Amino acid sequence: MRADPIGFACGAALGFLGDRVLGDPRRGHPVAAFGRAAQAVEQRLWRDHRGHGAAHALLCAGGAAAGAALLARAARASRPADIALTAVATWAVLGGTSLGREARAIGGALAAGDVDVARERLPHLCGRDPQALDGQQIARAVVESVAENTSDAVVGALVWGALGGVPGLVGFRAVNTLDAMVGHKSPRYRRFGWASARLDDVAGWPGARLTAALAVLAGPDPRGAWRVARRDASRHPSPNAGPVEAAFAGALGVRLGGTLAYAGRVEHRPVLGAENRPVATDDIERAVRLSRRVSFLALGTAVVGRLSVGSFARYARRRSR
Repeated sequence: MRADPIGFACGAALGFLGDRVLGDPRRGHPVAAFGRAAQAVEQRLWRDHRGHGAAHALLCAGGAAAGAALLARAARASRPADIALTAVATWAVLGGTSLGREARAIGGALAAGDVDVARERLPHLCGRDPQALDGQQIARAVVESVAENTSDAVVGALVWGALGGVPGLVGFRAVNTLDAMVGHKSPRYRRFGWASARLDDVAGWPGARLTAALAVLAGPDPRGAWRVARRDASRHPSPNAGPVEAAFAGALGVRLGGTLAYAGRVEHRPVLGAENRPVATDDIERAVRLSRRVSFLALGTAVVGRLSVGSFARYARRRSR
């Protein structure tokens, strides 16, 4: 039986609403369960070799997508079951509400002058070394993380849901989770995590471009967002974080990028929006609001896109008869 565009539209909207109302559960989150399973597979497969890393990525991400495909196929016999499965899957893979909560918690600590608390909370949002950052640098790290994770935790998942239904939703989150676990350039994962990192680059490409485009449209300064995104996106070392962070920098009128520290190593990244002012604490709230607007627009884009493709497919089938 063919996938039901209306089932996806209703389920995605319900799952999006569920994320807004409930956020992520403190215990028993499906993504956390996947992470534990992937870690167990890693313990058996790990070698300092790209081939073993590729097998790990294929087994974990492919297994998650295949399992989701089996569930989706079974649910297609009933539209209510299809909607319910899509809603649960959408809620499970989205992380927009938790992203905003963590960012606002750090912003609140900075506004209160409690940099130590902000440093303690920063690892919940990104992998940077908080002890090496002052208040302004923490604020910049939060804005950059909000921008990047709007794509990773919301828009990218909705794009792949529109393209592939429940398997697309689950597969994208599995790939993104693997990248977060093993896709960094530490001595242990430089080779083993290479396949997961490259797979995440491919999977994240459409969502990152849509996020950047929607940030230009939804931001307070569309012309500035377009200017900085067009000029600076390619300067970022990440092919997907670059467009998103550059668009947010231009939309918010702030300067992102520069020196940062990850796991004991220092990176000097190009500055995005060099003509703009440095990030201030108040910009965290502005970034969260922009992220929310982009997320709502992404939901609408995904739903309209899926319904349009379904309508065209039905029209093509009728014409072929």
